[in-house]
Amino acid sequence: MQTQLLTNRTFDQLQIGDSASIVRVVGRDDIELFATVSGDVNPAHLDAAFASTDLFGHIVAHGMWTGALVSAVLGTRLPGPGTIYLGQEFHFLKPVAPGDTVTATVKVTEKRADKNIVLLDTICTNQKGEDVLSGVATVIAPSRSVEWQATRLPDVSLRRHDRYEAFVREARSLPTVRAAIVHPCSTAAILGAVEVRDEGLFDPLLIGPEEKIRAAAEAAGVDLAGITIEAVEHSHAAAARAVELAVAGKVSVLVKGSLHSDELLGAVVAKDSGLRTERRISHAYGMDVPAYSKPIIITDAAINIQPTLEQKRDICQNAIDLLRILGVETPRVAVLAAVETVNPKMQVTLDAAALTVMAARGQITGGKVDGPLAFDNAVSMDAAKMKGIVSDVAGQADILLTPDLESGNMLAKQLIHFAGATAAGLVLGARVPIVLTSRSDPLSARIASAALAKLVAARKSLAGKLPA
Repeated sequence: MQTQLLTNRTFDQLQIGDSASIVRVVGRDDIELFATVSGDVNPAHLDAAFASTDLFGHIVAHGMWTGALVSAVLGTRLPGPGTIYLGQEFHFLKPVAPGDTVTATVKVTEKRADKNIVLLDTICTNQKGEDVLSGVATVIAPSRSVEWQATRLPDVSLRRHDRYEAFVREARSLPTVRAAIVHPCSTAAILGAVEVRDEGLFDPLLIGPEEKIRAAAEAAGVDLAGITIEAVEHSHAAAARAVELAVAGKVSVLVKGSLHSDELLGAVVAKDSGLRTERRISHAYGMDVPAYSKPIIITDAAINIQPTLEQKRDICQNAIDLLRILGVETPRVAVLAAVETVNPKMQVTLDAAALTVMAARGQITGGKVDGPLAFDNAVSMDAAKMKGIVSDVAGQADILLTPDLESGNMLAKQLIHFAGATAAGLVLGARVPIVLTSRSDPLSARIASAALAKLVAARKSLAGKLPA
C-alpha cells in the first residue's frame, strides 16, 4: 500500500482564494472513538434512547469532531505540513448525524506579511450541500516547502462490551434476590457484595466469621450498614450454612467469597446437601467477545477436569438450559476438538460424535449439537465453508463445549486477555445458581455474573422450582 505524500504551500505561494477540502463519512466508530479520546461522553452523542428525547431526536456527532476535520485540512492540505494553528472561530449551524458525509473546506481570505499570518474561511457541508459549520482560522503559514511521507496510522478496532447490557437491564428490573456471600473475608469479596447490592441485583447475606468480615470491610473502606451478617466460625461452616439456607429457600443464589472453590462446591454436591440434582454440576463462562457477533458460552473451564462422555452430556445440557433461560430459543453447541473429523485415535472426536448422535436421539434436548468441530470452523462461517462442512452449528456456535478443564480454561483466559472478552462465570446443575468470582475480575464481569445468576434464579422461581 503506497504511503500518502504530504506537500505544503508556503506563505509566498499562497494566493487569496486558494482552497482545499477533505471528505469524511461519520460512523458510529468515529463518534465513539472521539468520545473515548476526548472524554466527552454526553449521552446526546452515544445513547439513542437519551438522544430521542433531545432537541434533534437522534444521536449527533460531537461538534468538535467536525471541527477536527478543519484542523486536518489545514495541517495536511492547505497550507499543509509546517502550519502553526493560532486560533479558530466556529459556528455550529446544523447537527451531523451518523451516516452523514461531511466535506471540510478551507479558503484563503487574507495574508499578513509581517509574521506570515494567513486567515482562512472554514466551512463544513453535509451531503445535501447544507452548511453544518462555519468559521475563520488563523494560522502561521510555513516559510519553506515540505514533502513528507504521511505516517501510517495503526489499525484501530473498538472493543464493545455491550452484549450483556440487555441482560443486566432485565436483571435490574426484577425484584432483588437474597444471595449468600460465602466467607467474604477479603476486601475484594466485600467490595463485590456491595457492588452487586448497589447495582440492584442482590440483597447480600454475608456468611462467615464476623470479626474477619468487619475487618475486611474496614480495609475496603465500605460501610456494612443495612447488610446482614450471619456469623459462623470458619469457611467450612460458612459453606455448609449457605447450602442449608439455599435448601430452606432463604437464599436464591450462592456467591463464592474468599474461600476456595472446592470448599464451596464440596458442600453443594455432598450426598445429603439437598442442592444436588440428577445432573453433574458444571461451570460455564458467558463470554462477551468483541470480535464475535453474539455472546458465547465456554464450558467447562473450572470444575470437571477430564469429563466422561456421560458428564459431557450433562455439561452440554446445563449450558443449553442456561441460554434458553436467557432467551436463545435453540442454542447451537459446537463440540470442540483439534480436528473436525472423527479419528479413532482421538477420544475427544469419538465423544463429540457420540454427543451429536445423543442430541439427535433426544438424550440432549433444546439445542443443536455438532462435533467434532475445530475452533475456527465452530466460530467462522468462512472457515467452515473452506472445509466443506455442512452444519447448522458450524460458524455460528452459541456454546463451545471443550474437551477438558485445561483446554476450556486456556481458551477462556486467552479470549479474556488477548481478545478483550468479558467473562461472566456461573456454576450450573445445582438447585440454585452459584457465582464463582475471582479477585482479578473487572467490575463488568462481576456485574454480568450477578445478572445472569439473578435471571436464572428468577426464572426457576417462576417455574415453581425455587423460592425467590
